[in-house]
Amino acid sequence: MNQPPVQNGLSVWLYRLARDEQLLNQPPRRVGFEQLQPNPLPLRLHYLMTPIVTNTSPNDTPELEHLILGKVLQIFNDHPVLSGVDLRDDLTGTTTDLFVRLEPQSLEEITRVWDALERSYQLCVSYEVSVVMIESDLEVRDVTPVDAFIPEYGVITARETPA
Repeated sequence: MNQPPVQNGLSVWLYRLARDEQLLNQPPRRVGFEQLQPNPLPLRLHYLMTPIVTNTSPNDTPELEHLILGKVLQIFNDHPVLSGVDLRDDLTGTTTDLFVRLEPQSLEEITRVWDALERSYQLCVSYEVSVVMIESDLEVRDVTPVDAFIPEYGVITARETPA
């Protein structure tokens, strides 16, 4: 009788995106003497990580799930910054650093996520990855440099006190 192959692993769900408010309103980057690059969109990504255990005996399932989640916790604790060779696709070879942080959540918060996914609750942990910059699709803007600056100023004097 042919047994299906054992397929154990990790499910990674992107369940929430949030703008990074601290980086949102930075001034545009100057890419030339008379050019400004539109700002990227800074995002914080929230992932739910759930062990996937199939084709094992029912008694082994909880232990294996704990082992998988323990390994995830260990890896991100030992390597909380992803950069350089850790990154793939568009981020390969860039100077981008992504910070991975364990995101504590209450049972109620996690349950709401599982309800939104229309799935029954499973053992999981949540991580936040920040800051991911989504580059603008707008063209570089031409700007006129400042030719002269004429400051206007006033004299600050001490306030007289009534006698």
